[in-house]
Amino acid sequence: MLRTLAIRDFVIVDAIELEFSAGFTVFTGETGAGKSILIDALALTLGGRGDASMVREGAQKADISAEFSCNAATTDWLKQHDFANDDEQLLIRRVIDNAGRSKAYINGISATATQLRELGEFLVDIHGQHAHQSLLKSDAQRALLDMQGGLQANTAEVGRLYKHWRNLAKQRAEFEQNAKNILQERQRLEWQVGELDKLQLKKGEWDEITQEHSRLAHAASLLEGAQEAADLISESEHPVLSQVSSILQKLGKLEEYDLKLKPILESLESARINLQECSYALNDYLGRVELDPARLREVEHRVETLHSTARRFHVEPEGLIAELDNLKQQLQQLAGASDMDALKKQEELAKQAYLDQAHHLSRQRQVVARDLEAAVTNAMQDLSMAGGRFAIDLASREASVTGLEQIEFMVAGHAGVQARPLAKVASGGELARISLAISVITSCATATPTLIFDEVDSGIGGAVAEVVGRLLKRLGQDRQVLCVTHLPQVASQGNQHFEVSKTQNKGKTYSQITALDHKQRVEEIARMLGGLEITATTRKHARELLAL
Repeated sequence: MLRTLAIRDFVIVDAIELEFSAGFTVFTGETGAGKSILIDALALTLGGRGDASMVREGAQKADISAEFSCNAATTDWLKQHDFANDDEQLLIRRVIDNAGRSKAYINGISATATQLRELGEFLVDIHGQHAHQSLLKSDAQRALLDMQGGLQANTAEVGRLYKHWRNLAKQRAEFEQNAKNILQERQRLEWQVGELDKLQLKKGEWDEITQEHSRLAHAASLLEGAQEAADLISESEHPVLSQVSSILQKLGKLEEYDLKLKPILESLESARINLQECSYALNDYLGRVELDPARLREVEHRVETLHSTARRFHVEPEGLIAELDNLKQQLQQLAGASDMDALKKQEELAKQAYLDQAHHLSRQRQVVARDLEAAVTNAMQDLSMAGGRFAIDLASREASVTGLEQIEFMVAGHAGVQARPLAKVASGGELARISLAISVITSCATATPTLIFDEVDSGIGGAVAEVVGRLLKRLGQDRQVLCVTHLPQVASQGNQHFEVSKTQNKGKTYSQITALDHKQRVEEIARMLGGLEITATTRKHARELLAL
């Protein structure tokens, strides 16, 4: 859950540090005091888009830090991405300077906005004050239904299979239109592969044959140099080996007079041995190396052949084998693509795999839809929509990347009324109530530890507001719930209460947040009930709400 939030130089916030507890936390205050700025700041730390306008006027940068306690999912993610630390805390920081440049950190390590968004999905679920408007869109309704049933992975697999099927269908159609071009390309590749196959290329051949060519081309020089070296060492009139042996003999007689000669004698003996071995090796080398004009001509022809072939294929000689492998792979792909019967069979198999998975997803959606219908319908009875009914229409449609049905949320506001699409029949207040009911119910199906509701209770009042407050407080028993509200009936249900206010200092406006004690809560709720003038009656009413 969210433990602390520190905001500095963000919009109209100078410096704020907040500590949060579990349960249901409310934020209240006058309109324009900056309540939603808190939500915007937290959304920014979770990978939201930022720009220079978010930096408080006159400041160099906006700096926001949020500390969370980890659960199993976040711990695993941190380990996989090398952000883990020794304790169980998680610190996310986002900095935006007045030029619009952004930096992000996870546990003090530089991170990307994408990583923040990915991690944020395990931490916080934000329901904005315009969330009910998104409910009017079919895509949002489908996504919400899939989230409620945990079907996102199934939907993703359906999408993958659909794209695979349609790609094969496109490939088959293109082949039908371009059969002649494909045949010509196949013939070209077959000729190129045949040309390279004739060479009977071997791995590492180029290095070996260039070395052999160098040796054969310089055979005479090699023989002459080796013979000269052998003569100087052991075969000349005054060979080096004999001279070293003579020196050893002379110094050996002198060693008994001065032992300091011993290491010199040892070095000379080692040199004599090495010279003797060199002599043997050179004689062996001279016995094996010979002039071979025929083999030289053969190797030169091979080198020239490989050179000329490499030039034709625009590669280096050592890259001919890789080029052959690449051409064979292209030919194999083209051969498969040019087999119309095989293409049709692949397309049919891909279509059937898609349909099997899509029908399975449809059955799962039916089950989830019935459960969600019952839960939202039940919640509507408590939200001053007695007799109302919520339904989800899963109308069959042509195969698509999201499945085989068009999902439509339907509502009947009163008993005896036929359910019609949500966008056409719900008033603003009804839509807000239904949206809130759906948000609360679907939130129970997720594992997200922190839920934020930003003025989702707009358009609601009276007894309904009290029911909404109880709903949110009950939701706070299982996880952390933060709510920005204008309703005293909702605010009175909070386990923790913050007041957001604006102050003026040297002609500049600042937003402040204060944690309220019981006495201060009475005053704030009384203000929310009675406006600017707070009377004993409104205070009494505020106490009664808090007592409830």
